Amino acid sequence: MSDLLQLFLTFFKIGAGTFGGGLAMLPVLEREIVEKRRWISSSQLYDYYAIGQSTPGIIAVNVATFTGYVRRGLIGAVVATTGIVCPALIIITIIAAFFESFSHIVWIQKALSGINISVSVVITASLIKITKKSCIDILTVCIAVVSFLLMLVFNVQGVFIVLFSSVIGILAQYKKIKGSCPGGSGKDGPQPQEERTEKPEETGGGAEK
Repeated sequence: MSDLLQLFLTFFKIGAGTFGGGLAMLPVLEREIVEKRRWISSSQLYDYYAIGQSTPGIIAVNVATFTGYVRRGLIGAVVATTGIVCPALIIITIIAAFFESFSHIVWIQKALSGINISVSVVITASLIKITKKSCIDILTVCIAVVSFLLMLVFNVQGVFIVLFSSVIGILAQYKKIKGSCPGGSGKDGPQPQEERTEKPEETGGGAEK
């Protein structure tokens, strides 16, 4: 129970203290569940972000679900997901009840503008960090550049870009695995042993001296 309670409180704190959605939560998640508690590794976190981006739902919620499942199975996934969702549910309910009464106040509008700017900076920093972790060779750099151009210039839907990138990644990994398999013959194959022909020892007719 203590482990489940820690899961809930950790993700509750992450959900309550983070603005801007999944990408903005990346530095907090990395600090809390990778560096501080070591529940998952950094590479696992970025893999969960990639999967969370490709599956329905909010990225941060999906990451919480995956992390909880790794820690304590299905019950851990439910507890972690509940923990990260509860703060947003509570805050949105309160804001929805009173938003009309204070949305016209000037300093509230200025505060929201400032929050938008700071969230944009956090998301940009997270994007740079993800790029450094993900773009590790020529293929991944090309996928990133092509995906960016398809979205920015040609306004291609994100789901098609995700599918395209997935197919390219699978084919590249298949080719890599196939190329690493040793062949049945050639330089890497077993070499036939040379037959050794031994000459019979010549024995003299006389006795040894």
